[in-house]
Amino acid sequence: MLDTAERKTAATLLWDAETTRSPIEPLGTTFPAIDATDAYEIQRSNIARKLALGSTVCGHKVGLSSPVMQQMMGVDEPDYGHLLTDMRIEDSSTVDLSRYCCPRIEVEIGFVLRAALPMVGCTEADVLAATASVVAAIELIDSRIINWQIGIADTIADNASSAGFTLGRPRDAGDLDLANVAAVLYSGEPHAEIEVTSGNSAAVLGNPLTAVAWLANTVGAFGVRLEAGHVVLPGSCTRAVDVVAGQRFRADFAGLGSVSLRFV
Repeated sequence: MLDTAERKTAATLLWDAETTRSPIEPLGTTFPAIDATDAYEIQRSNIARKLALGSTVCGHKVGLSSPVMQQMMGVDEPDYGHLLTDMRIEDSSTVDLSRYCCPRIEVEIGFVLRAALPMVGCTEADVLAATASVVAAIELIDSRIINWQIGIADTIADNASSAGFTLGRPRDAGDLDLANVAAVLYSGEPHAEIEVTSGNSAAVLGNPLTAVAWLANTVGAFGVRLEAGHVVLPGSCTRAVDVVAGQRFRADFAGLGSVSLRFV
C-alpha cells in the first residue's frame, strides 16, 4: 500500500499524462507497493480535480466484465470508473484523436436510470425496475499508460481507462432479452461497411443487468449511489478495437439500433 504522498504523486503523473497526451510508465513499475485500494483513491482524486474544474458525474462504467479480461488481469471481479458530462460525445459525431493518447473503442449496451439504485443488496430485478431505457453505445477508452501496458492498479487508477462515450436512441429494456443481444461493429462509409468484430451481451458477466447490480453494490460500499438520470456502461460485448484517423465505426445491436463515430 502507498502512503498519502505517493498516492498524490501517482495522481499527478496520470493527470499530467492525460493533459499533455504523454503516456507514462506503468504505476506498478514506479510504485511497486500499489494495490487496488490505492488505485481507487488515485482515481477519485483526479475525478475530484475534474469536478472542481466544472465537470459533473453523469454515470459510471464497469470494466473487466468478461472472464477472459479478468483472467488476463489476475482478478476475480470487475472494476469501475466515472462517466463525466464532458466525456459525452453525440451520436454520429467526428472525434479529434489528438485529444487522446492511444484510443480504442468498445461496443456496449448502455443503461439510463429513471430511479436511484439500492446501495446495498441491489439485484438484477432492481436494475430492470429502475431502468428508464437501454441504448446502443460506444465507449471510447484510452490509456495514459504507455502502450497499454496495464495491470489492474493501472486501469483502476486511470478511471478504468475511460475517455468518452456515445449513446444511441433509447429503447424500452423490457422489449429485449438483455442476456442475449447480438452486437456487430462495422468500419467504413455507409455504402461500404465491413465487419470488424462481433459479440453478444452474454459476454458481460452473463447478463449486463448483473454487471449494473455489481456496480451499484460496489460503489454503494463507498457511499456512492447510482442516481436517476445516470448512465451506466456495464462492459463490452466485443473485443476492444484500435482507432486511427480517417476511420468511421458503427456499432449495431439486434433489436436496439446502432450508434456511430468518425475519427480525424
